[in-house]
Amino acid sequence: MQRRSEEVTLSSMKNPQVLLASSSPRRREALLCAGLEPLVLPVFVDESPLPGEAGVDLVERLACAKARAVPDQGLPVVAGDTVVVHDGEIFGKPVDVDDARRMLEAMSGSQHQVISGWCVRRGEHIQTGHEITAVFFRDLTGDQLEEYLATGEPYDKAGAYGIQEGGGGLVERVVGSWSNVVGLPLVPVIPLLRDASMR
Repeated sequence: MQRRSEEVTLSSMKNPQVLLASSSPRRREALLCAGLEPLVLPVFVDESPLPGEAGVDLVERLACAKARAVPDQGLPVVAGDTVVVHDGEIFGKPVDVDDARRMLEAMSGSQHQVISGWCVRRGEHIQTGHEITAVFFRDLTGDQLEEYLATGEPYDKAGAYGIQEGGGGLVERVVGSWSNVVGLPLVPVIPLLRDASMR
């Protein structure tokens, strides 16, 4: 099933290089910073985990489902999906402020994993994978938590924070790929997109 927020055609962008199967401004910005020109084609897939599904399997499955949902237009397609895992529990996007507060309180003063799955597709040729980054949160006071919740940032982000925005102030340190925490690990993805763009 596919849903577009607006009609987008190839003619609406000069020399597009890749199709981004996501409405995430963070993934778009990451691709722009890497020198690519993403044409955004948002798609909708059911992001509910399957019974007993691990975080790694979930993000790869959803990334591939998003990439496959884009009609073939002769350009490489990239899609991603990100979750946070803390003490074995998968944190997706919070459903409301109480859910966001619960996630942030749980991660305060502890370590969690950010897992991003990615999929690069050209026609029927698909390559997929995932990246795992360890993130350590500071001990958060109640006031710090409430101030961050009041910004409105947490509600469209896995784990209820964005490291590239105000949520970066919650983080003590990162072990692994920073771009992975943003939502798209650039080291494995960019070479594949550049190779696909040259074909």
